[in-house]
Amino acid sequence: MSITTQDVLFEERSTASGQKLGIITLNIEKTLNSLNLDMVEAMLATVKDWRERSDIACLFITAAGEKAFCAGGDVQALYRSATEQPGGPCDYAERFFELEYRLDYALQQFGKPVVVWGHGIVMGGGLGIFAAGSYRVVTEKSRLAMPEITIGLYPDVGGSYFLNRMPGSNGRFLALTGASFNATDALYLGLAEG
Repeated sequence: MSITTQDVLFEERSTASGQKLGIITLNIEKTLNSLNLDMVEAMLATVKDWRERSDIACLFITAAGEKAFCAGGDVQALYRSATEQPGGPCDYAERFFELEYRLDYALQQFGKPVVVWGHGIVMGGGLGIFAAGSYRVVTEKSRLAMPEITIGLYPDVGGSYFLNRMPGSNGRFLALTGASFNATDALYLGLAEG
């Protein structure tokens, strides 16, 4: 599946101190910035590069459009890849999930501030990226969820880590129902900073 590199944009901006801010912009507004394999590969390579560079002081992750930060993995691409290889192995899906999990881990281990702007829909793989940030910003339009259960999957992308750290049984409820929650809920659940 050929996807242009314009699906995710990378930018470095100089700061007053002489260091740089690395900016990642998810850029497929028409699919609610859903992640595909090429995006995840490019993001992982860039995050690894920026982690090692002393001139990169901070990472900022955002998305194009007003509707969504990221609606998760591109389910249509994953479905197409599975139907093209009935009975498997499904190379595209296996590679996608492997690199998506590595990306979330690399963001967790970045060692420098990672600011994630979670405006609009933040679900599934998008919530995995969001939760990996050290500073997670929500807005009045943020709508977060781990809806994988509604399509027969389970909460992945670090869900077993961050859902288990929520107060009470809220994480279990969200994992089992796929229910969505807003910015105020995210603050209460410890998934965003106030």
